[in-house]
Amino acid sequence: MELRQLEYFVTVAEERNFTRAAEKLHVAQPGVSAQIRRLEREFGQELLDRSHRSVRLTEAGAAVLPYARAALAAAEGARLAVDELTGLLRGRVAVGTVTSHNVDLPGVLAGFHEEHPAVEITLAEANTDQLLDDLRTGRLDAAIVSVGDTGDTTLAGIEIHVVEDQPIVAAVSHDHELAVHSVISLDTLRGRALISLPRGTGLRTRLEEACADAGFAPYIAFEAGDPAVLAQLAARGLGAAILPGAFAEARSDQLATIRINRPALRGRLALAWRTDGPSNPAGRVLISRARAALAQATRP
Repeated sequence: MELRQLEYFVTVAEERNFTRAAEKLHVAQPGVSAQIRRLEREFGQELLDRSHRSVRLTEAGAAVLPYARAALAAAEGARLAVDELTGLLRGRVAVGTVTSHNVDLPGVLAGFHEEHPAVEITLAEANTDQLLDDLRTGRLDAAIVSVGDTGDTTLAGIEIHVVEDQPIVAAVSHDHELAVHSVISLDTLRGRALISLPRGTGLRTRLEEACADAGFAPYIAFEAGDPAVLAQLAARGLGAAILPGAFAEARSDQLATIRINRPALRGRLALAWRTDGPSNPAGRVLISRARAALAQATRP
């Protein structure tokens, strides 16, 4: 019995398809099938039921699966223990990020890769809710997220390092009726057409929480996942875009920026990771390096 055979078996069991499993493993599909057949001959039992459209575990396969996973985890743990002892970092780290921010995440990852070329790095984009969920479940080692104040209850089990803290503003076309104001109360937005990022994003969460505290639900006339699209819609006079202050002010030729107070809305970008930290050494080193690099970048 070989670890490779167990890895192939576990991957097919999870993907329920030989072709997808082969793609995930970066090997040819016939090779996956052949290795699992050898494993089945060694057990003297079929582990997978191939008679259906999707591959299913047999009773024997279901019994073997947890032991196969445990064996692979033990082998990975042993390898990582030796790597830590010798100072060699390898393996993989998974990083997530929200869209449209000024954090030099590519620079952080490039610096990490230069120091630890044997570590595979993956990067994915999603909204804050999804990123926090992926951190908690271990699918991500670290992420750039949008958060509220430091007492935000959505951050249970999550540590953060705040990278950027700025006001959330309303941005309108220069001929919009609100453009004559430099500051408005949140209640001024009651019933007005607003343009916002989708639910699940940190900015949208801040807006909805503040409006709920003020006793109303915001009227979202348009939503889009790209702040640049929100700015374009607002510039066309379609409503007030809710945007990070610096982002709106950079478009002063198209938009009038209006601060919101009573209450003031603020958005924070932060590097986030699970409180108990990643299980892999590479993830822990990446977080340490990222915190140092981002602290240096934001220092006055």
